[in-house]
Amino acid sequence: MNIVIGAGPAGTRCATRIAEAGHPVTLIGDEPGQPYDRVALSRYLAREVSQQDLISDLPATVTHRPGRAVTAIHRDTRTITLDDGATLAYTRLILATGSTPIRLPMPGATLQGVLAYRTMADVDAMIAAARPDAPAVVIGGGLLGLEAAAGLAARGMRVTVLHAVDRLMERQLDHTAAARLARHLAAKGITLITDARSVAIEGDTNAQAVRLADGQILPADLVVMAVGIRPRIDLAREAGLATARGIQVDAAMRTSDPAILAIGECAEHDGACVGLVAPAFVQADVAARTACGHPACYTPSADSAALKVAGAPVWSAGEVEQTDTQPLILDDPDGAYRRLLLRDDRLVGALLYGATEDAAWYMRLIRDAAPLGALRATLPFGPAYTHAEAAE
Repeated sequence: MNIVIGAGPAGTRCATRIAEAGHPVTLIGDEPGQPYDRVALSRYLAREVSQQDLISDLPATVTHRPGRAVTAIHRDTRTITLDDGATLAYTRLILATGSTPIRLPMPGATLQGVLAYRTMADVDAMIAAARPDAPAVVIGGGLLGLEAAAGLAARGMRVTVLHAVDRLMERQLDHTAAARLARHLAAKGITLITDARSVAIEGDTNAQAVRLADGQILPADLVVMAVGIRPRIDLAREAGLATARGIQVDAAMRTSDPAILAIGECAEHDGACVGLVAPAFVQADVAARTACGHPACYTPSADSAALKVAGAPVWSAGEVEQTDTQPLILDDPDGAYRRLLLRDDRLVGALLYGATEDAAWYMRLIRDAAPLGALRATLPFGPAYTHAEAAE
């Protein structure tokens, strides 16, 4: 029997692929109910879709055990123990335990009204706490924090975002794109404070305010922490598997025990953990093939992130923060912004803000790693302009 622990996107994908290959598989998830599209939680928070729209269908041949946590892996007997005392035997075990949100260790972090933003239950708690015109503070100006801010603003709350560095989404955006996004969010009524260091959440039993290092006190009936994630590796570590930041795996997604695989945010391949759903899905497919006895190899490719933050389309891929590259920039103050990074006449990174329809074309150029040659002159304008030039 194949067993997948973790019913998030990667685990659900892996279990589905194993079932489609005609092999029995059990999917165990510690959240109640059916698996769901975690990526679309922001749309649920913003009232764009219903909870039912997020539910993922499973093949009838997948045995799903929701609301169950695995408490131990027994490698000597190839069995696992569940929190209800049940014991299940496995031939292949796939760990898709994901990650947990980081909570800042500050005074008041455990007050009522201080929430993480990770699961359906988190979003349901945010919806229950949201009140029109009430103040909310989101700590973290990365993608998840901005999604939470936009969703709460859509529900009528007065939202302030606190970010510890000097620009929003610093992993995906440069200063120009971040400034445009900041203006876009401000137009939606979201207040942004960068270089902000939160030191305490004030209140008796419920959150009432957030205090900053500079002395500012921001009223907050609801505080959302979105400051990063940490791979969930406790189960693997307690079973004696090799771990570092994540559960260490080879290219077939095998851990230090060949009968156990790991995928998604909990896995560490060649020193790196993935944080996006696209590479996690690739790992899920590789692990499914490995579990079914077929050769498979995970090859990391240039990361890309296609995002829509409060209606603003953003796409980035490859090396977006490197300083040893030559930038090509297209900057239309009233339209698109593009920053393309070249090294040795090859495209190694791209950032698109506002107009992302050419993302797939730039992604191919990054992956092909071919010399640009004459294409370099029109590169920032995208394939439509390039093809028109070629036809003349």
